[in-house]
Amino acid sequence: MQRTFAITGMTCEHCARTIEEALNALSGVRADVTYPARRAQVELSDGADETALIDAVRAKGYDAQVSDDDRTGAEPPVAAGGDGSGLHIAIVGSGGGAFAAAIRAAEAGARVTLIESGAIIGGTCVNVGCVPSKIQIRAAELAQHQRDNPFAGLADHEPAIDRPRIQAQQQARVAELRQTKYQNVLDDNPNVDMVRGRARFEDAHTLRVDLHGGGQQPITADRVLIATGASPAIPPIPGLTDTPYWTSDEAVFSDAAPEHLLVIGSSVVAVEQAQAFARLGSRMTILARSSLLSSDDPDLGAGLTEAFRAEGIEVREHTEVSAVRYDSGQFVLETGDGPIRGDRLLVAAGRTPNTGDLGLERVGVETDARGAVKVDAHLRTNVAPIYATGDCTDLPQLVYVAAAGGTRAAVNMTDGQAELDLSAMPAVIFTEPQVATVGVDEGQARVRGIETETRTLGLDNVPRALANFETRGFVKLVAEAGSHRLLGAQILAPEAGEMIQTAALAVHQAMTVEALGDLLFPYLVHVEALKLCAQTFTKDVEQLSCCAG
Repeated sequence: MQRTFAITGMTCEHCARTIEEALNALSGVRADVTYPARRAQVELSDGADETALIDAVRAKGYDAQVSDDDRTGAEPPVAAGGDGSGLHIAIVGSGGGAFAAAIRAAEAGARVTLIESGAIIGGTCVNVGCVPSKIQIRAAELAQHQRDNPFAGLADHEPAIDRPRIQAQQQARVAELRQTKYQNVLDDNPNVDMVRGRARFEDAHTLRVDLHGGGQQPITADRVLIATGASPAIPPIPGLTDTPYWTSDEAVFSDAAPEHLLVIGSSVVAVEQAQAFARLGSRMTILARSSLLSSDDPDLGAGLTEAFRAEGIEVREHTEVSAVRYDSGQFVLETGDGPIRGDRLLVAAGRTPNTGDLGLERVGVETDARGAVKVDAHLRTNVAPIYATGDCTDLPQLVYVAAAGGTRAAVNMTDGQAELDLSAMPAVIFTEPQVATVGVDEGQARVRGIETETRTLGLDNVPRALANFETRGFVKLVAEAGSHRLLGAQILAPEAGEMIQTAALAVHQAMTVEALGDLLFPYLVHVEALKLCAQTFTKDVEQLSCCAG
């Protein structure tokens, strides 16, 4: 007898092999588990126990359900949620994850109460993160292209930069998006209410809110979603808190360019802000404890460091700041190589989950060492009626992950079944060149015990990059040895952010590099670099004509 089982909880090929071994250890069972399809095709001999099979999967930390769907290339469908009529859902926070959950839960018929402790709604992304920073970065990019362009017939010139006008335009767009994407949604949805105040758990179903206007309000709900976001992390450097340092929340709205800006940090916010300020007129020094983008493939950080230094940005690698002081309008940072001075300091050392005052210990919600709420693939905490999403959790701190988690949490809170699959999660850093990744890199695959083959293609092999006279960067593809199934991509290129979703789709669909290299790509476009890099697994692309397929 043959049966198909839908498997939930897998995050990589290693998970599939673990489940397959557990099933094949059972008497009378012969199983083939496919990770991309999240399916187990099982042949059962007479007398084999299906219950034992499901128990074996659950014993490994996953789940299995009998499925009548024998498709091998499709992900389990995401249920829209059950009947939420009569349910009351409380959501702590009002950012992207919170609103995504509120909208979906209300669509399912639930009554939703959002609880916001701050003065404005919308969370980090629209107010101090994605939106204002990308406006700042784009303005800086255009200024730099006036200052330095690759075409011999276009004269370079120093741009006239009016920071107050840029800031005013930036703030106006932020206010507009906050109104249209958050406040209007709240105003137009009768099933969603807002309470202003700071919430704390009394028990798993009850929150006590210290209201902004004074007094307290208890809120009892059938389900609770924690979506409180995160705040800039401040490292414990002696003297730092006694100085007027910036975090990204302040820096992104600066209406003046510091003469010399120092940046402590080496990840996304640090590199984006450093380049933007340098292009808008500041001398720039980045102090990295190890190297730029140290958590990513080393080639990405090395390539970005080279680009920064070519642009005049000073990158100090392997530099620890032992003390900070503010003296006569100057920041003085003590390091092993001596003091470094600047007139502004940006601390961009990551973000800390906003969970410290929620009373999680009272109800037993588990957190990690950073205070991030631990969640499973269904966005459940270890306490049955409590869910969580976004930067306050142990999920990647990306707004689209928060929103996707919020939607799926709402489905599950209204008795549906939805899982957050991060196996093909794209990420972009908006420097120039941009940095974009999806799936696993060589090092991550090695940790998971996966043998790989990789190829790297320099942009000097990409016709669009040659036509633009912008050949700094590369595309790297990571494939599973033997099968050549694409596992990940790392890109350093001017349009990496526009290229990465094609790689994400290929990873999601478990395409081989041969299949990717055989697809039709338009010409001349940067994303053709993926096709060319895929072809290098089997041929020398330098021997191809421009459009050879």
